[in-house]
Amino acid sequence: QVKLVESGGGLVQAGGSLRLSCVASGRTWTTFAVGWFRQAPGKEREIVSCINSADATYYVDSVKGRFAISRANAENTVYLQMDSLKPEDTAVYYCATDERGGSACEWIPYETWGQGTRVTVSS
Repeated sequence: QVKLVESGGGLVQAGGSLRLSCVASGRTWTTFAVGWFRQAPGKEREIVSCINSADATYYVDSVKGRFAISRANAENTVYLQMDSLKPEDTAVYYCATDERGGSACEWIPYETWGQGTRVTVSS
């Protein structure tokens, strides 16, 4: 069973950058899809970005051109580079993974989740 641990959140001013990391343990991760989600206070959780086993990626429109997802298979890690951050990016960010890695990653019902890392962007 895969276990996920996120890190890299924090407080940053608008226009700044953060890089989130999601480290997997327990199984070889290369065939899995990985998604980054976020949940802001009072809002539903939404997918931010994801990457499948073929390295096909997806980004929600609100982060296109600002965020970049990548995976380092040798490190069992997926990163979310977040640039030009805006106050509306403030949320708890979660990574999730699923063994159905060959599917279009934005539609996968992810089964394994991390504990989340908080991102706060001040104006």
